Amino acid sequence: MIKNLPLHWKILIGMVLGILVGIIASMMGANQIIVNWVKPFGTIFINLLKLIAIPLIIASLIKGVSDLKDISKLSRMGGRTVVIYLFTTMFAVSLGLILVNIIKPGSSINEQTRQGLLEGYATEASGKIALAEAQKSSGPLQALVDLVPDNIFKAMGDNGNMLQVIFFVILFGIGLILIEPAKAKPITDFIDGLNEVVLKMIDMIMLVAPYGVFALLAALIVESPSWDLFKALLWYSVTVLIGLFILILFVYPMLAKAIGGFSYKQFFAGISPAQLVAFSTSSSAATLPVTMERVHEHMGVDEEVSSFVLPIGATVNMDGTSLYQGVAAIFIAQTFGLELTVGAQLGIVLTATLASIGSAAVPSAGMIMLVIVLGAAGIPEAGLALIFAVDRPLDMVRTIANVTSDATVSIIVAKSLGLLGKPHVRDLDDHYHKGSKLH
Repeated sequence: MIKNLPLHWKILIGMVLGILVGIIASMMGANQIIVNWVKPFGTIFINLLKLIAIPLIIASLIKGVSDLKDISKLSRMGGRTVVIYLFTTMFAVSLGLILVNIIKPGSSINEQTRQGLLEGYATEASGKIALAEAQKSSGPLQALVDLVPDNIFKAMGDNGNMLQVIFFVILFGIGLILIEPAKAKPITDFIDGLNEVVLKMIDMIMLVAPYGVFALLAALIVESPSWDLFKALLWYSVTVLIGLFILILFVYPMLAKAIGGFSYKQFFAGISPAQLVAFSTSSSAATLPVTMERVHEHMGVDEEVSSFVLPIGATVNMDGTSLYQGVAAIFIAQTFGLELTVGAQLGIVLTATLASIGSAAVPSAGMIMLVIVLGAAGIPEAGLALIFAVDRPLDMVRTIANVTSDATVSIIVAKSLGLLGKPHVRDLDDHYHKGSKLH
């Protein structure tokens, strides 16, 4: 019975069992048993996530950049697509930072709980804080200097240097586009194969996610002296959901209306089947065929645009993911009592934008990319333990935002190129009575 359960249910079961075991261990005074014999498995799970981060971003981002090979004949479309995607991603993460600074979900942690967390991660936290202080004392252009690695293999040896890896990968992808297709084909074939292997590795790692969550939550309970951490976790979830609902229910429909002339009803009737698939699968890639069908056949976007813009969007446009990464980074910093400067938060905007480009269009990839954001901002990566339990339900809503953003950008690009037709009004009306035309 349990064997056939979907993964998200297994993770939720692991979360509940971890909490129960942690409570029982605390009541019986068996805290040290959990710390010595259970927590290490949670640490191993976090290490697995960090292990796959660099291979994932290399394979996924090179594939995403190399997919722009048609930019030579569709330069206007390609340029506008990339610029709009970058704009929507930066807007999303900025919205997340504004909300998390207003709501302050991590500030409800009392000093006793905060000290317990800091003691639990003392070594790692002190190292990150020292690194942040060193960065503050550097010159104004030091961040630009640090962006360009002098040794890519050295950069790949440290998750904290992920921006350097991203820089190299983008440069590599551009070079791949500019050489002759025949010479590029062996490399692109290899990258495609590598990407498939990495995605399969993620599937393998996610098989142990329920056990990792169990260990992380059990350890979190016995190491946390009060219940205010869970109150903070609830507020964190609310903050993420508010940001995602603002994007899904207001920002994207307003853009579609202002630029494409879609009414609120037309927009959601057109895209809602893809949104439901996105919610159930938590995967932009799995939803892509449905998104393309809805955008082209029901929203009037020319096939030339939808077939170019949407596949790229499924790889590089992760608005929901970037918003969540910004909120999560600040929440974890607030939980640990770390004060981030405006400059550091602007750095999170840049890092989350670039990291979301490298996020694979598969469930929970955003959690892996969050490691990049935390490391670049000097926030302890072990803080992932605080938010992983609620990641799956939030991931389902994040994917809706990602898919809706892709559809909106395709409308904007099609309109700017004169390739946007009228929505199929009859199909839109029939959707409510007869269902989608999907087969």
